[in-house]
Amino acid sequence: MTTSASLPAESAAPTSGGSVTDELVVANRRYAATFKDPGMDARPVLRVAVVACMDARLDLHKALGLELGDCHTIRNAGGVVTDDTIRSLTISQRALGTRSVILIHHTGCGLESLTEDFRHELEDEVGQRPAWAVEAFRDVDQDVRQSMQRVRTNPFLPHRDDVRGFVFDVHTGLLREIDPAS
Repeated sequence: MTTSASLPAESAAPTSGGSVTDELVVANRRYAATFKDPGMDARPVLRVAVVACMDARLDLHKALGLELGDCHTIRNAGGVVTDDTIRSLTISQRALGTRSVILIHHTGCGLESLTEDFRHELEDEVGQRPAWAVEAFRDVDQDVRQSMQRVRTNPFLPHRDDVRGFVFDVHTGLLREIDPAS
């Protein structure tokens, strides 16, 4: 199965008549046929957790020069620090030894075009309002600052001194560091 951002959307459709999931399961079987247990612990070697957007254009391991086992990666829509992100970071730090947190948002994020009206539309459609906030934003730099602040002030996280935030440019691949004080 070939995947490429340069292929038209219709080219990404399954070729065997099955679902995309069926093709991914087949790909996993090929992977598992030559898989060698790396013998790693669940603790990341670099003792870092990366919180980033789920956007398919972000290949975090390549962009950061990371290898398997180097970090914990926590991804969600927007790379926003939510209660669930704090849950994951707390487990990462307290149970698995991470000490540093890197936050990565990106240019052209879909959350910049949404509002909390999205929740109201869902409520109208299904008859129940989601318990979660959309966490939409207009200014990506400010949202990174907010996320850094949420990590730095959370009492469940014992390691809050090495928290840095960045914006990944989806056109150049470069990270731009955000000053938390600006």
